[in-house]
Amino acid sequence: MPQDVYHSTGETRFIAFFDFDETYFPHACTEEQLMMVHELEEYLQWLASEQHVKIGWVTGSSLTQVEEKMKKARMRYLPHFISSNLGTEMWEVHASQCYRPNPEWEKRIARSGFSHGVVQEILDDLKNIYSIKLTPQTQFGQGTYKMNYYYYPTSDTGVNYYLGIIRQLAFNHGVGININRCNPRAGDPENAYDVDFIPKGTGKKAAVSFMKKHYNVPNSRTLAFGDSGNDLEMVKAVEHGYLLGNATEEAKRKHDFITEGEYGKGIMEVCGRVFPRREWDSAMER
Repeated sequence: MPQDVYHSTGETRFIAFFDFDETYFPHACTEEQLMMVHELEEYLQWLASEQHVKIGWVTGSSLTQVEEKMKKARMRYLPHFISSNLGTEMWEVHASQCYRPNPEWEKRIARSGFSHGVVQEILDDLKNIYSIKLTPQTQFGQGTYKMNYYYYPTSDTGVNYYLGIIRQLAFNHGVGININRCNPRAGDPENAYDVDFIPKGTGKKAAVSFMKKHYNVPNSRTLAFGDSGNDLEMVKAVEHGYLLGNATEEAKRKHDFITEGEYGKGIMEVCGRVFPRREWDSAMER
């Protein structure tokens, strides 16, 4: 199915940030879920056109992975921007599926000093000094600016202690880090933790802050939606930040605002309170 970019008006009044996996895109892709995805797309197209909303995906997936999932779900629309690989890349989406890296974001990456060699030093110290082994997420491969690993605890005792060591070593080496419990519904293993090493000054929260300044939109006009622990900083960085009803239990324990509906239903539930619902209903009747 050919894809268009959501309509872009000359001004930007709001920004809506979406995690992709298990938020915007349901991995099971049942027929009922796909109908909801397509209804959500039409609704967001209306928001982009009539309410001057810019739409962005802030995702742990790479661009290639996003494109594969879009094809699977038969999605029709691309967002205005994609912050891929866990908020380490920033792509502006133009007509004909043309992705252009944001030059200011590229400068930020260059200043960070991030390298695979530095991450390898961290891995060596974890293994040799603390006997902590991290397993590469080989099914996804390592990104240019994001290196993914799994941590498999040998027992529940001392997990926070060992995770604290991992965080501290990353800090000591000037490397950003994201750690959260894996979500099997998104393709992760059971009883494991995601450990992602990323450049300092990047990540989902940083991507949100950057795009608010880029579009000159106040925090009062921002929305964000997620489903897991790595979305918490993002949903807490906006005015209307929600975990969806299908979010992981771990994430739900750490955030106060949770939708009743799952996936697209939860998204439309919140947007229906922020934007005038009657206008959308009238548009659907025409």
